[in-house]
Amino acid sequence: MVEYVKATCSQKIRLMISGSAPLPSQVFDWWSMVTGHSILERYGMTEIGMALSNPLQGERKPGFVGNPMPGVRVRIVQHSELPTSRTTEEVLCEGDSAKTRNFTTDAAVSGLLQVKGEGVFSKYWNKPEATASDFTSDGWFKTGDIAEYTEGSYRILGRSSVDIIKTGGYKVSALQIEYVLLNHPDIVDVAVVGLPDITWGQKIAAVVQLKENSSLDLKQVQHFVKERLPVYMMPSLMKVVDSIPRNALGKVNKKEIVTKLFNITAV
Repeated sequence: MVEYVKATCSQKIRLMISGSAPLPSQVFDWWSMVTGHSILERYGMTEIGMALSNPLQGERKPGFVGNPMPGVRVRIVQHSELPTSRTTEEVLCEGDSAKTRNFTTDAAVSGLLQVKGEGVFSKYWNKPEATASDFTSDGWFKTGDIAEYTEGSYRILGRSSVDIIKTGGYKVSALQIEYVLLNHPDIVDVAVVGLPDITWGQKIAAVVQLKENSSLDLKQVQHFVKERLPVYMMPSLMKVVDSIPRNALGKVNKKEIVTKLFNITAV
């Protein structure tokens, strides 16, 4: 059956793509083994259309969304709050379909992703305040996503509102922890969220679905993560569930998880 599925997919399907949510590298590798297809991952939003994509012909790197499509410009900015309640944005890198320029001396830069292009919408209907809030003064759309540019390609680290956990002075990508935990032999699915903490600002919590007849405790999970990530990225809380709730597009509503599973109404 495995060989039949692989042969059928290879012969009758030209292209398989992924979007809507970041694609774990484990799923990329597994899908390639089963179907013979390297999934084409790309990035877009309703407001901007399709902005970044791995190449149709060429290397598709697991966990990355490639480079800007023709007619699209993107940039990564370092956003910081000033004591005067104003904000400042330092452009770390900027690029189009031809080239991305890194304005720092770092091999990898990460920050807020902004987009410009003919496909970007002009405004929200009858919502001038929302429009003003989501565009910079020079016309860049603020996606709300944290991106990283490294090794000549972009990847999405998560939504700044739910996937970036601020704990003990560190900004931690929940997606990076999820990718690591998905490699655990007893874990089928996982969602990592940040919970309010009076000492650390936020603490890291892992919601996991285990394989049938498997068991796992927090110390085992912490040891597994500690061997692969910095110690400050270890979950301090774990909850085992029968399944991770997802919507029709496969997205996890992390705010809903925090509310329903941890009884926290505001994060």
